[in-house]
Amino acid sequence: METVLSLAIPGVPILLVAVGVYELRRQKRRNRPGTPLTATYINEFTAMFYGTKRMELDHRDSMSMMRKEDAEGAPPRVDVDLDRGIAVLRPEDRDSGPGGVS
Repeated sequence: METVLSLAIPGVPILLVAVGVYELRRQKRRNRPGTPLTATYINEFTAMFYGTKRMELDHRDSMSMMRKEDAEGAPPRVDVDLDRGIAVLRPEDRDSGPGGVS
């Protein structure tokens, strides 16, 4: 039992690297975007040993839930002036591509 536990800590990362190489080769053949499954497991395995990694993963999760309209540089679609009591709603331009470029 002690031998199994002593080999588990170095064995798991080696197994994850092997599975990661397999996933990257498969992903290149199929041209599929996205995060490989092993990246998630490596992050969780690292977070088990480093508390700051857990904080980083939690921060990354919370940032992914926030809206990014202001950071995109586009003017806001809703403009509310509370002093005058006016709200201006701008419709989306459906004919243009990303970033307002056709």
